[in-house]
Amino acid sequence: MVERNPLLNLLAHAIMILGALVVAFPIYLAFVASTHTAQDIMQAPMPLWPGSNFWASYEAALTGTSRASGSAPVARMIWVSFVVTMIITVGKISISLLSAFAVVYFRFPLRSLCFWLIFITLMLPVEVRIGPTYQVVADLGMINSFAGLSVPLIASATATFLFRQFFLTVPDELVEAARMDGAGPLRFFKDILVPLSATSIAALFVIQFIYGWNQYLWPLIAATSEDMYPIVIGIKQMIGAGESPVDWNVVMATAMLAMLPPALVVVLMQKWFVKGLVDTEK
Repeated sequence: MVERNPLLNLLAHAIMILGALVVAFPIYLAFVASTHTAQDIMQAPMPLWPGSNFWASYEAALTGTSRASGSAPVARMIWVSFVVTMIITVGKISISLLSAFAVVYFRFPLRSLCFWLIFITLMLPVEVRIGPTYQVVADLGMINSFAGLSVPLIASATATFLFRQFFLTVPDELVEAARMDGAGPLRFFKDILVPLSATSIAALFVIQFIYGWNQYLWPLIAATSEDMYPIVIGIKQMIGAGESPVDWNVVMATAMLAMLPPALVVVLMQKWFVKGLVDTEK
């Protein structure tokens, strides 16, 4: 039995609180900056308490009515990011489920080789194959489209590997019972494997949503129209808008708005996310 030590508990909580404050302080500064005018932010020292320009800053960001919003309004960029992220997330999970199902439950020549070829693609991230990928997307006329921003990113060897490892733990008796009840492959997949994989799907949904939302390099070259900028690219465009002054309050408001969707996904799906990572009853 581990003996509880009040002093060690106090020290552990103090370290945890200190770490949380260190992580949260830059976010707090961004929020404070978004509530002041650009002139107030440029003063030294910068204000450390919220100001009275909250509504004006966020309205300017959402509608694109400021010098910093040289591209599309933030509301449009958030919509583009959300659509692209959902396509990437759902696409990765769907393709990974089907590919893992095929590798585990179907007998065909070179099955193991096919899996390892999928797994080897982990060594070829988007940054390595970005040239050929861009050429294919351009030849198909998918530049400045939701398909062009999302389709090259929807395959996931990691998710395929995780689902394969989980499917291998499903008892063979369950497969035999489903076969005796007359369930075909697709029904077994839909009615048994997918429900059993719910927690893993939820955990991967959170991970892939954050991955898709934070994509920068591929949208930077696949989106040349301001109407198709995701929020991450939009923030960069606001900062590097040429010689014109930067409305830092609007930039910070945009950064705060950009953090809301992934933060909400993590908060709302935290229970499923943790269960999918640590559940030992599978």
